[in-house]
Amino acid sequence: MRLRHIQIFLWFAAAAVFAFAALRWPANDDDAAAGPDFIPTFTLTDSEGRVRMTADFRGKFLLVFFGFTSCPDVCPTTLSDISLWLEELGADADRMIVALISVDPERDTPDVLADYVSNFDPRIMGLTGFADDVAQAAADFRATYRRVYKDGGDYTMDHTAGVFLFHPDGRFASIIDFHEDRRFAVPKTLRTLS
Repeated sequence: MRLRHIQIFLWFAAAAVFAFAALRWPANDDDAAAGPDFIPTFTLTDSEGRVRMTADFRGKFLLVFFGFTSCPDVCPTTLSDISLWLEELGADADRMIVALISVDPERDTPDVLADYVSNFDPRIMGLTGFADDVAQAAADFRATYRRVYKDGGDYTMDHTAGVFLFHPDGRFASIIDFHEDRRFAVPKTLRTLS
């Protein structure tokens, strides 16, 4: 009889774990790659030196990309693409906040970020912060990054290359994959804005 009670208890415990996981995580792998369904809570510093929190972005559409200023290809390419999307969106782009969150806060100070983002559309802001704050923001967005050392002691960063889109109420809208054709990226952005 006691064994039967233990089995029932284990079955309910397993069911509770699976139920919690089903509520917490997306239903399939495609959704898992899409990202969270809310704007993660973060406190970071923008490229003008102002502290920015999640609440600052409520009420506007949000487009977020994780990268770093010494990135050789993915980041400048993506930010150039974003600049083209914003240009194509015209006045609709003014309804968006676009942010590059640096995954290399050790090198990417607000001044460095300000100089870097000035090479792209002026609506793109840079965000950085303490390493723990950046790590928390990335984890909440389900973005990943890691330092990769090169010969001679220098390093680069591997990181998630997708662009996250959110509705003004914080609901996740979509993700645009690296090098996704503009024919698909801009309509995704427009659908988010509608």
